[in-house]
Amino acid sequence: MRTLPVLLLFLTFAASSGAQKANDNLTAQQRQGRQIVAQACAVCHLPSGPGAKTWGPALNKSTLPDDDDTIRQNILEGNSRMPGFKYFLQSSQVDAIVAYLRTIPAPSRPAPSTQSKSEVD
Repeated sequence: MRTLPVLLLFLTFAASSGAQKANDNLTAQQRQGRQIVAQACAVCHLPSGPGAKTWGPALNKSTLPDDDDTIRQNILEGNSRMPGFKYFLQSSQVDAIVAYLRTIPAPSRPAPSTQSKSEVD
């Protein structure tokens, strides 16, 4: 019975050290951007569970405009489907969001099926 608390403590430590290693690749500004995205953007741009749809597009390198100023303008002014955040975010926070979004890789495409149609039928 005593091993359960020790095991839970070990798993908690292992998970937090793994998360710390993932954070080591981000700058302080990018980590701040990740936190703001999680708090202000995730509700519309990240799925809430497996198979869930989002209100806004996925945010990653492949869905973003090449120009950072365009991203900043979208965040601050909004568009027909998204509210603007100019009264809620400071310019340094918007810069942090842009810096973080530039680190999110495009999702990998599923591998094409190697079976031919005749093999499936």
